[in-house]
Amino acid sequence: MSDDLVVTRMGYGAMQLAGPHVFGPPADRNEAVSVLREAVRMGITHIDTSDFYGPHVTNQIIKEALHPYPSSLHIVTKIGSLRDAQGGWPQALAPDQLRQAVFDNLENLGLDVLDVVNLRVGGFDSPTPGSIAEPFTALAQLQQEGLIKHFGVSTVSAEQVIEAQSIAPIVCVQNFYNLAHRADDDLIDSLATQGIAYVPYFPLGGFSPLQSDTLSSVADRLGAPRMAVALAWLLQRSPNILLIPGTSSVAHLRENVAGTSLSIPEELLAELDTIGS
Repeated sequence: MSDDLVVTRMGYGAMQLAGPHVFGPPADRNEAVSVLREAVRMGITHIDTSDFYGPHVTNQIIKEALHPYPSSLHIVTKIGSLRDAQGGWPQALAPDQLRQAVFDNLENLGLDVLDVVNLRVGGFDSPTPGSIAEPFTALAQLQQEGLIKHFGVSTVSAEQVIEAQSIAPIVCVQNFYNLAHRADDDLIDSLATQGIAYVPYFPLGGFSPLQSDTLSSVADRLGAPRMAVALAWLLQRSPNILLIPGTSSVAHLRENVAGTSLSIPEELLAELDTIGS
């Protein structure tokens, strides 16, 4: 992500460690702890989380499982939303809300400073047009206070990325992107030339897993799980892509990591590329 922030391209997304619909506690907290410890044991150095997962639940499980954190481990969080009593995701972009979110993340993770904070400003899976200068400036102030090392932005347009960069450097962009949803192709290429990481959320389709006969056919010919192929395609799509697939199962975690060693031949990549065309 930057000279002082080097992470494995395969990270771990902690969203699924909370209960159903990312709300409340998990059915099996011990398994959640085991997944995190296995991720670190397997060499993953990038965990993506947020204090609005649960809310608070996921960060508290991360702290229980991994604190004190190994020096190689980098925890990336995001702010900009809250959870209401019904499990909704209302925006929370006012300066005082952002400040409170940073302090909540610090407390629940057991940290004095956050490695990376993503400002989430769009909708559930697509950007919302408009200026992001006010919330991003508020975030920059928290960096000046020594609470944040690096910034990212999430669910943003290319124009909003440029606006954020006019205020402070960013190390990553986290948007909705996968084999079938490729609106950000141009943005990924632009960020790659700048050495900025692109972190696709819902890399396997999210709450509606990728369904494609082409993906199934390619996976069969490679003798690999469909989702491992989808992750491998992302890794081969561009060198600045970092992955944060989530799972609440140790077995699925190992299957996801297997995707990092899978190489897809050019002719099969060409078939996969037709899925998002």
